[in-house]
Amino acid sequence: MIGPLPAPTERSPTPSLVESAYAALKHAIRTNVFAPGYQGSEQEIAAQLGMSRTPVHEAIIRLQEEGLVRVLPRRGVVVCALSPEDMREIYEVVIALESASAGLIAAREDREAAAATLEAANAEMASALAREDLVAWAEADERFHQRLVEGSGNRRLARIFETVMDQSHRARLLTLRLRPKPVLSVEEHKGIVAAIRTGEVAAAEGLARAHRARARDQLLPLLRQLGMRHL
Repeated sequence: MIGPLPAPTERSPTPSLVESAYAALKHAIRTNVFAPGYQGSEQEIAAQLGMSRTPVHEAIIRLQEEGLVRVLPRRGVVVCALSPEDMREIYEVVIALESASAGLIAAREDREAAAATLEAANAEMASALAREDLVAWAEADERFHQRLVEGSGNRRLARIFETVMDQSHRARLLTLRLRPKPVLSVEEHKGIVAAIRTGEVAAAEGLARAHRARARDQLLPLLRQLGMRHL
């Protein structure tokens, strides 16, 4: 019989401490507090986050698996930068995941609930755009796409999606005000939601694929035009 587990120590942090460190460090990376190319020791990163080193170490291991940081032996941790080629690969994955998700939702009997949550996020996007608040628009847009994938009911698909979106988040924010005003997104989202509502699987898949492909074809040439080799 297995005896009682030992009490958590600094050498064995509680899951909540690791989760807190993971969330804090990922947020710092996504918001450019730790910008691409930033390099520091685990101790330095822990000090900046106001946390102890052990849970930060565990969080760094997870973030390295997700492609957000890289551990350099005896040289600390570096925040990974993205190239335009990385963004092209990420969009290929996102297009596949989101088109599959739209089709899966459209095939569900309970698709109306998912359609309603998508519609609510799209309404937030429209409201933000009317206020000329691009940051709020981007946040609502991210909610729409996250709900689209979560609504598929496929947890593995959702985990993969979260990882690639974390990687691309910085690039989207950096170019937010350099791209044309995103007036088409709300209308394209409406088309995806309508196809989901009526259970048109092929149409939902196709509209979701076309929507992300248009975003890709807008962003990648902009990155090349601006000479952005690393994001």
